[in-house]
Amino acid sequence: MRSLLLAALALAGALLLAGCWDRQELEDRALILGMAIDEADGEEADEHATHLAPPPMVKGKKIRITAQIAIPGRVPLGPSDSGGGGKEGGMPVWVVRVTGYSIDDALNNLQQEIADPRSLIHLRVIVISEKIARDGVEDLNDYFRRNSEVRHSTWLLVSDIEAARLMNVAPPLERVPSLYVLSMIEKSMEMGKFPKEYIGSFWTAESSKGQDEFLPYVSIRQKENILLKGIALFSGGRMVGHTEPIEIGAYMAIKGMNPGGYSSFAQVPDVGAIMLNTFRRQTETDIDIEDGVPHISIKVRLDTRIEERIDHKSDEFTASDYRKIKEYSEKKLTKILIEFVQSTQKLKSDPFGFGEAVRGQYPRYWNRHVSQKSDWERLYAKARFDIECNVYIRREGLKMN
Repeated sequence: MRSLLLAALALAGALLLAGCWDRQELEDRALILGMAIDEADGEEADEHATHLAPPPMVKGKKIRITAQIAIPGRVPLGPSDSGGGGKEGGMPVWVVRVTGYSIDDALNNLQQEIADPRSLIHLRVIVISEKIARDGVEDLNDYFRRNSEVRHSTWLLVSDIEAARLMNVAPPLERVPSLYVLSMIEKSMEMGKFPKEYIGSFWTAESSKGQDEFLPYVSIRQKENILLKGIALFSGGRMVGHTEPIEIGAYMAIKGMNPGGYSSFAQVPDVGAIMLNTFRRQTETDIDIEDGVPHISIKVRLDTRIEERIDHKSDEFTASDYRKIKEYSEKKLTKILIEFVQSTQKLKSDPFGFGEAVRGQYPRYWNRHVSQKSDWERLYAKARFDIECNVYIRREGLKMN
């Protein structure tokens, strides 16, 4: 018995103390941090890594992928005095451009040009051009959803210019371009400038019959500044339009998302021009079916503070001034919310997910009228909305005399 016990302990120890026999060092993998996808020029060479001749159905539909690959030892892990890639100098990423007839075809061509096996486990940002988005993202999503290395917390963005240009934007505050794009979007989310819409949320909306997808819509200003230009709206798997920046705040108000992060500039009669900042939102939504069409009532409550007053006649606000500011702001913001919803109806794009609320509250109606996503998009375009916005001024700020 003693011998058997010792043998069992030895076997257990051998199993527990065994090393990682299939380990792969990070330095031995080509870690792709960011990726840009554009339409390729038809004259670019074909690498023939996956075919001798492309299939007829994809001929003439090449894409270009611009990938940022981390260089071991150069990616900054903390703050540094240098803004140019560390004390040794040089960029912390290697930018490689390849073409292909699909995402996987292009990445296989990429593998032909690099020594280490490519890896998407640290992929944080994917930028696609508006042309790619308007042509449809079904094929793109199919590859990334099937790839187990791609995180659901990766950001997918739409650019109004060549997406590859965002892979070269790196101001002094951040040395890795893709990490700067990531930081800009995530900090916008923390400040209430954009909803939490990772690629996983995009895929969820894509699979839903009662909600359409949307993505951040970005651009470049002054060569090194990224502008959050609005929301890219989708319908039928294709980008169909985009919003203005202030309409991001309208979307978040209708959804009741916090914290608030947008300000409204208005010329209030008999008071002057003011800047009113929203710091808290609360929304109530009621849905009924009237005459076979959804009727959606939305009550939005905004807690605000006055941040600036321009062209004022006196140093202090009166009770009459507050009343005028409240009434004017409610009228103006209600108009913004109504026009925003109407613009999404014209595009037959429901980024709010009202269809899912209808499906949950009225399952018989839903099953009778909706069998596929396009059915709800047609119903959404005909839906009637009543929107009410209540503004409460909580603070007028401090003034030093």
